[in-house]
Amino acid sequence: MHHPHTSTSRRTTRLTRTAGLAVLALGLTFTAIPATAQPGVPTSSAAHLEAAATGLDDPAKKDIAMQLVSSAENSTLDWKAQYGYIEDIGDGRGYTAGIIGFCSGTGDMLDLVELYTEREPGNALASYLPALREVDGTDSHEGLDPGFTDAWAEAASDPAFEQAQNDERDRVYFDPAVRQGKADGLGTLGQFAYYDAIVMHGGGTDATSFGSIRQRALAVASPPSQGGDETAYLDAFLDARVWAMKQEEAHSDTSRVDTAQRVFLRNGNLDLDPPLDWKVYGDSFHIG
Repeated sequence: MHHPHTSTSRRTTRLTRTAGLAVLALGLTFTAIPATAQPGVPTSSAAHLEAAATGLDDPAKKDIAMQLVSSAENSTLDWKAQYGYIEDIGDGRGYTAGIIGFCSGTGDMLDLVELYTEREPGNALASYLPALREVDGTDSHEGLDPGFTDAWAEAASDPAFEQAQNDERDRVYFDPAVRQGKADGLGTLGQFAYYDAIVMHGGGTDATSFGSIRQRALAVASPPSQGGDETAYLDAFLDARVWAMKQEEAHSDTSRVDTAQRVFLRNGNLDLDPPLDWKVYGDSFHIG
């Protein structure tokens, strides 16, 4: 059984269905960055550039990314145990569920169930699609209670539902983050920093969205694709991320940055190589 750490240990996504399309467009919207180095400005080593070419989408590194996010989202490294997770954490976004915190009030849960139903008509969640469309954009449970959580748990035993969660996570969050990170010349750690930011803040256009966080960082430092120093740029990005988190009370604990990503950066671990030791909400984690 999932035992949430506190309400602040769960993501509160800002993604709407419209913003979801904006996330998908990240690779087109933000990648128009000159790749030429500037004279006298540090550039990444050949070895690091080679690592960035594979980066977070390397299967082993992707699994590390899932564990890192799960440590913050679910206070455990066992991210594969979260397909059946579902609860209303009282953040105004309705039910939060699954491996990445799909929300009934923000559209990504609706997209997930629609995909699942396209692949597996008549599944345990299919009958709730009309209700999910009605509650989209609200925190309402109307039409979902009392049976929706049981239906979610039933669906979670279906490998097709697990695959649908994986695919929606990649389509909406993971792939756009990695694509933009590579376009900015970032290694695995930087790509993960982008991914974790999109997971929490979504890819919309408001002041605390991923795009706005990135623009704040670009105003302070240049990414490697512009000849900038990667560590300096990631410092600026994490500063901007912390600012965005503090704009909402549910995100005010910034330990997933301060005692996790920032630790890896201070250690010079731009490729996110294990062993990794970090803390989130005071809990210690290790990947050997």
